[in-house]
This record gives sequence, structure tokens and C-alpha cells, in this order.
Amino acid sequence: MNLARGDERRSALLSALEEHLRGHRLDDINIADISARAGVTRSAFYFYFDNKAAAVAALYEEMYAEGFDAADVLGGDGTVRDRISSAIDAIFHGWAQRTHLYRAILDARAASPAVRDQWDAFQQSYVEVVADLIASERESGAAPDGPDPRALATALLDLNDRTLARVVHAVEGTDLEPHLDAVVHVWMTSIYGRTA
Repeated sequence: MNLARGDERRSALLSALEEHLRGHRLDDINIADISARAGVTRSAFYFYFDNKAAAVAALYEEMYAEGFDAADVLGGDGTVRDRISSAIDAIFHGWAQRTHLYRAILDARAASPAVRDQWDAFQQSYVEVVADLIASERESGAAPDGPDPRALATALLDLNDRTLARVVHAVEGTDLEPHLDAVVHVWMTSIYGRTA
């Protein structure tokens, strides 16, 4: 098989899956519909993915890359509050544009050990970035000593995870900005003991 053609087929399948997810839950979508929308055979789907959860995991890899770009903001310029606020804002507003995908990831994570493992690995990579920020701020004297940086980073990212679930399930038109401001406040006080 031509590699470029194979990449096109895989991309077409992922695009078709994401389009279906805009109007349906993952459990309600069948592989024949995804394949038909992508213009490939059902067997082609199985060439690239073991199941729907694996295809959702592939979509999640794309979102992970975007999320990691947001995490890179933590090491950028500006005040710490601005950097944390910008990173959280980028993550939540990015996912708010694709709530259908995040909902599917939650469903796939609940059903597939492989997707759970992928999720955990991605979360761990974020933990390392945040833990390094906390340790650096403590070493510079900007933040006081406190809980283990990795444990604190894990707890803060758990807060983000729960907030993302809230974003996904929010009624359309809900103003989530006060909640996101509160999340930034929790991050700041957890790291600095105050709002920096």
C-alpha cells in the first residue's frame, strides 16, 4: 500500500469518526458508518484501528499535542499568574470547541484499558511539566515549601480533569469563566500560598 494513500485513509477515518461524534455518543456509532463516511471499506478501518476506542485514542493524540503546547506556556514570559491563567485558558477553551471529542475520550477511557493507559501516560507528562515549575519556583524562593511537587501537580491536574468534565457536560450558554477563574486561584494558592 502506498504510504501517502494509507495516511489519507487513516485521516479520512479519523475525520469521519469526529464528524459522527459531533451528533452521537461513541456507543451509538458503528464502524460501518465511519467507514462509509470515510469512503473506505470496513476492513480498512480494522487495518488502522482495533476498535472505536483505539480510533478515539488517535484523535486524542492530536488534542494532547495541542494541550502540551498550552503547557509550554508555563515556561514562557510574563508573570506566573498570567502564564498559569493562559495555559488553563488555552486548555479549557480548546476542549470547549471539541466537547464531543472529550466526551468520547471519557467513554473510551472507561471502556478500554489501552485508552486508560494512554490517558495516564499523557497525564504523567503534564505532571512532570507542572512539577518542574513548582520545584523551580520553590528553589528560586518565589514559592514556599509544601507538598511533594509531583503530588501537588497531580492534584492540580486532577482538578483540571474534573473541570474539563464540567465543561463537556455544561448546558449550552453556561458562563464558565467564574469557575475557570476559581481554578486559576486554586492553582496559585496551592503553589504560592497566595494569589501571586
